[in-house]
Amino acid sequence: MKIAIGCDDAAYNLKIELIKYLETLGIECDDFGAGAGDLTLYPDVAEKVALAVSEGKYDRGILTCGTGIGMCITANKVPGVRAAVCHDVFSAERSRKSNDAQIICFGERVIGVELAKSLLKVWLECDFAGGGSTPKLAKIKEIDAKYNKR
Repeated sequence: MKIAIGCDDAAYNLKIELIKYLETLGIECDDFGAGAGDLTLYPDVAEKVALAVSEGKYDRGILTCGTGIGMCITANKVPGVRAAVCHDVFSAERSRKSNDAQIICFGERVIGVELAKSLLKVWLECDFAGGGSTPKLAKIKEIDAKYNKR
């Protein structure tokens, strides 16, 4: 698995800890985010990561900012991307199993490092479950295509 990761200046520390964690799991990742002390606008980072995932250059993406919300909103603007803010194990699991989310978003000001690692582990281990979620995901993709014809 290959992961694109990015952050703004509000979540640099969380991004660094998640990169270290991914290394312990043997997962390759590339950093699209802010460096130490860089002032970075989260929409710029979210767009880069989401585009790289949507183009198939990366299997999944991780975005961190102050709350995770701004990154998530921006990433979901890129056609074909499904990003989810997760703050608990159930939402991390369901974002993959029910919604096939390719990008997970965290807020450094909202959750701690250890919780983020736990949620990331669950998210990485989950795959789309299909079943009753299949027609819902198909509808999401249909709506996405409908409004992203440009």
